[in-house]
Amino acid sequence: MAWLDERLGRVTMYRLPTLGLSALAVVALVLSATGALFVEPGALLVSAAVAVAASVASAWLLALAFRTRAHTESAVITGLILLFLFWPTLEARYLGTLALAAFVANLAKYVLAWRGRHVLNPAAAGAFVVGLTGWDATTWWVADRWLLVPVLLLTALIVVRTRRYALVGTFVVVALVLVSVRLVVEGAGPGDALRTALVSYPILFLGGVMLTEPLTLPPRRWQQLVEAVVVAALLAVSYHVGPLYSTPEAALIVGNVLAFAWGQRGAVRLTLTRQTRLTPRTVELAFRADRPVRFLPGQYLELTVPHPRPDARGTRRVFSVSSAPAADELTVALTVPERASTFKRALAALPVGTRLRATGLGGDFVLPRDPEQPLLLVAGGIGVTPFASHLAAMAAAGERRDVVLVYAVTDHADLAYADTISATGARVLVLSPTSEQDGLPSGWVHLGERRLAAETLTEAVPDLTQRAAYVSGPPAMVDHTRALLRRAGVRRVRTDAFSGY
Repeated sequence: MAWLDERLGRVTMYRLPTLGLSALAVVALVLSATGALFVEPGALLVSAAVAVAASVASAWLLALAFRTRAHTESAVITGLILLFLFWPTLEARYLGTLALAAFVANLAKYVLAWRGRHVLNPAAAGAFVVGLTGWDATTWWVADRWLLVPVLLLTALIVVRTRRYALVGTFVVVALVLVSVRLVVEGAGPGDALRTALVSYPILFLGGVMLTEPLTLPPRRWQQLVEAVVVAALLAVSYHVGPLYSTPEAALIVGNVLAFAWGQRGAVRLTLTRQTRLTPRTVELAFRADRPVRFLPGQYLELTVPHPRPDARGTRRVFSVSSAPAADELTVALTVPERASTFKRALAALPVGTRLRATGLGGDFVLPRDPEQPLLLVAGGIGVTPFASHLAAMAAAGERRDVVLVYAVTDHADLAYADTISATGARVLVLSPTSEQDGLPSGWVHLGERRLAAETLTEAVPDLTQRAAYVSGPPAMVDHTRALLRRAGVRRVRTDAFSGY
């Protein structure tokens, strides 16, 4: 799993659904050609061409109208999603309504957006509006027994990539249970009800592909779980009020509105004020925000850095904020390896004064409110950044907590934020191939040269099981450390994985 997680982290959250939905369309075409899927191959090909072409064309036209740049890959994803919501056809009338849905979906990205944040899932908005006209209705034909396994694989890849295990898991379980209960009440047997819910309802597609859309999610995990339950409940309920019918897209739209009420309702405009070399491989970027930015220590923001010829990893990435909320500047840090992505190279090369936009601000990698709760923080390399924010906030508030930080690096020269960490009085244990104590700040202790082991950690931190543990770093390191802590008896382990980019 760590191997898959690491490699999926190198694929942007636009490229993954683009490839996944394209592969799903190819599988559907093969199944329709063999007669397994009750869809005409020609109708599927034509509908796919119309959905994608209409989506891309409308995205470019709307971008011109709103004087901005079109996001072609986003438009392709929207078109592919709509393909699986409306029944494939060769009739001009219904192909026209499919194109209308694509246009409305892309229009929603502009008129149903607030300072860079989508209010509604674009594809759901397009499908919902077309349904209101009465000119066509969604069928969600993607919910078919022959497509169950491919959709399951696509959902699994997206969940691993986004680490939205709790969100999608909660939605799928609640939806399956509630739909099955409704079917049993209507007279179906329990086994048949569960099979029907799994095969004939678009639970996996709605949860894995659409509910996880990042620009429509609320910032905190508990809020996301509430949204998942609400959408699942509305999916299971049958209703008809005037022109409104119970449809999956309507359920998702209600969840989106709820999420928007919780979220950071606006893009954050930032001006780069300085670049500071923290270590030979790590650079800190400091920004001044146009207006106060509300966040909790340990949370993240997503930066957009437009640049020519971006590679497959795209122009938007997530960074943990390393500064305290009360600081005058908002800071993030990044390592710049020799073979960095185009995004990293572009970000590291930005001149002072550059204006950037951040969309999405949130996360649950926050410390317990109880200051008496002892803490164990485990950082791998650049994974120290959320802990820098935690510790800077403690120092700014004059708060003293019982904190042990295990800091794993490849060399003592890579230790970043040493002053911030030392200012809190935290006990620091360094894990690195450099065995000498030389180069370590005063009071810091070299824990060992090899990978962290349970015996080493238990000996160094005798009250390990009494501490709330937080682990941040590369996915493989995070997974290894979490399993190690569980075996050592630590009950509370919260993680934050930094995928490569």
